[in-house]
Amino acid sequence: MKRFYMLCAAILALFLGIFLTVEMVGIPLLQNPLPSLRGHPVAAAAIGFSLLVADAVIPIPASLVMIAHGAIFGLVGGALLSLVGSVCSAVVGFGIGRAGEKYYARIVRAEEREGADRLLERWGTLAVVVTRPIPLLAETVAVMAGVSGVRWKTLVMSAAIGGLPSALLYAWAGTAGRVDMGVWPFAAAILVAGVLFVAGRLFAILMQPQCGPDSPAVGDEAATSSPPPVRPICE
Repeated sequence: MKRFYMLCAAILALFLGIFLTVEMVGIPLLQNPLPSLRGHPVAAAAIGFSLLVADAVIPIPASLVMIAHGAIFGLVGGALLSLVGSVCSAVVGFGIGRAGEKYYARIVRAEEREGADRLLERWGTLAVVVTRPIPLLAETVAVMAGVSGVRWKTLVMSAAIGGLPSALLYAWAGTAGRVDMGVWPFAAAILVAGVLFVAGRLFAILMQPQCGPDSPAVGDEAATSSPPPVRPICE
């Protein structure tokens, strides 16, 4: 699956390049959106939501936006607005991946796509959940999920589960009125993502079929005339 991994790296490098370009240009709204969010609550909600959705392709300081949501709309309202924006951002990235399926088919050979589809089918949901709080990786995984067999409903559910801890933690920081607390909610969100990853791995192990010896055939005639039972394939 060499080409598949190279494509993942190329998408990640593209997002990194966009991020560095925006930093060099120095667009005020994309570097510090807080001044634009301190106006009318309706305008603040519209701007904040739009910025979080645009985070699918443009580097946005999402933590500052979510903190501002908490400061303006409170813990529940701010977290809900941030969560919806984060999920919509994942949907946009997923849609970009879906739109690029034909280019994906040209770049990655059929046998590699089969292996990649099995990998994403098995771990894609968990990858979306775990990477939602992580800049650049979240966008890359959402796009790659779009070219795989992951379903829209599964993507939305995974993005919601992965985005909820960040939305709550940043909204809580906003209600405390401390913008400089952003690093602690981020660290906590990464910790929660790690816990979810471990829980997901354990769940996958528990759900694997149990391997055991073949069931013995009953009687000599059954042993000679019937094919041996097939064991489940365990990885």
